[in-house]
Amino acid sequence: MTDTDHDLLKNQVRAVIKSIEEPDEDELNEIGEPYTAIDYICEALDLEYVIGSDSSYRGARLLVCFGGPNVWVDTKTNTVEGYWWGSEYRERYDDNLLLDEACEELWECTK
Repeated sequence: MTDTDHDLLKNQVRAVIKSIEEPDEDELNEIGEPYTAIDYICEALDLEYVIGSDSSYRGARLLVCFGGPNVWVDTKTNTVEGYWWGSEYRERYDDNLLLDEACEELWECTK
């Protein structure tokens, strides 16, 4: 992987972080209502729950892009993780979109 490729990976991770930390309050979902964490989760390509041995919710991982690079949002560690050609980049985020809370709510609905 070249330095340019690594910069592209870092930029992709930071773009995902920006969408979580600075949600666009004017953005509307497909039915014209304000965009929420649930909309973000529904747009994710995959959702993996992190569950304790007592079946309690601990966090979730959302696959938000793949195929170059693959990018996951990890609500347990508040990190966005990017992987591309054997390289990886991760950075912490502030959950201003309340993704973890929404994932936990969805988990509780499955019980």
